[in-house]
Amino acid sequence: MSRVGKMPIALPKDAEATISAEQITVKGPLGTLSQGLNGLVKIENDNGTLKFSPANDSREANAMSGTLRALVNNMVNGVTKGFEKKLSLVGVGFRAQAQGDKLNLSLGFSHPVVHQMPAGVKCETPTQTEILIKGVDKQRVGQTAAEVRAYRSPEPYKGKGVRYADEVVTLKETKKK
Repeated sequence: MSRVGKMPIALPKDAEATISAEQITVKGPLGTLSQGLNGLVKIENDNGTLKFSPANDSREANAMSGTLRALVNNMVNGVTKGFEKKLSLVGVGFRAQAQGDKLNLSLGFSHPVVHQMPAGVKCETPTQTEILIKGVDKQRVGQTAAEVRAYRSPEPYKGKGVRYADEVVTLKETKKK
């Protein structure tokens, strides 16, 4: 059996899980998330502890039990604590400004870039060169951060661009004569 799938998930007291035939719904103080279920995995709610087990001895059921357990664990963490990604802008004149559900970026292009935030994802700009993307769904937060980074990813010679706060950009040496 999958090592990840063997570990039970302890639900915090402010979160509750509802298991139906085709999906699991986790509700917490920050919101509600749902995930479709696979017939290869059995889920049991044992007094606030979710246990996952494969429905049969196939390799697919074993793999799916670990995958589903990881997804549900991320859902529980999302509705209780939330997820956030921090981006930083490196470059002269690079600025960001959050206005409601839009993120205005000035990245050295001839035009400003406006990124529309998806539902359930919020952005903040503590300073002009920092962007905080927050949300309940880990996948949406990561995808939104990747889309913002893709507007101007860090280039390898000066390191200018949008990068994750913990990202290390290895700079190349310029060509010599």
